[in-house]
Amino acid sequence: MDWLLHSPDDLPAIMPEIISALGARRKIALYGEMGAGKTTFVKALSAHLGVKDNTSSPTFSLINEYHYIAPDGSSALLHHLDLYRLKNANEAFDIGLDDLMHDPWFCIVEWPQIAEGFFPENSASIHIEILGETQRRIVLS
Repeated sequence: MDWLLHSPDDLPAIMPEIISALGARRKIALYGEMGAGKTTFVKALSAHLGVKDNTSSPTFSLINEYHYIAPDGSSALLHHLDLYRLKNANEAFDIGLDDLMHDPWFCIVEWPQIAEGFFPENSASIHIEILGETQRRIVLS
């Protein structure tokens, strides 16, 4: 599936479609060049899920964890990782990525290239392509 966005303001409107297209998949490898809007995408997804905290890029913390209430009323988590600064898969393992891939929560990983082997078979890949100053194409596979 793919979506064309004219601006980041279009993200909230398509989030229900993206969540529906994900189905039961909760592990997401998020690809896109610098400035494509990966963190903006995570902010929109977080807001859609009901995260109340201010979401921000985990570039220096590596992992941010956010709480929200699931549709069934239970407490749920969203893990947001940024692996840009990591040098190899061992560093990804050391920060606990393998454990996060086996829990039931959402886990969205920016710059996932060095850790692709950690993702379960039923993971989703989302690619954000820059088409213009504010235009983006989001491709979910």
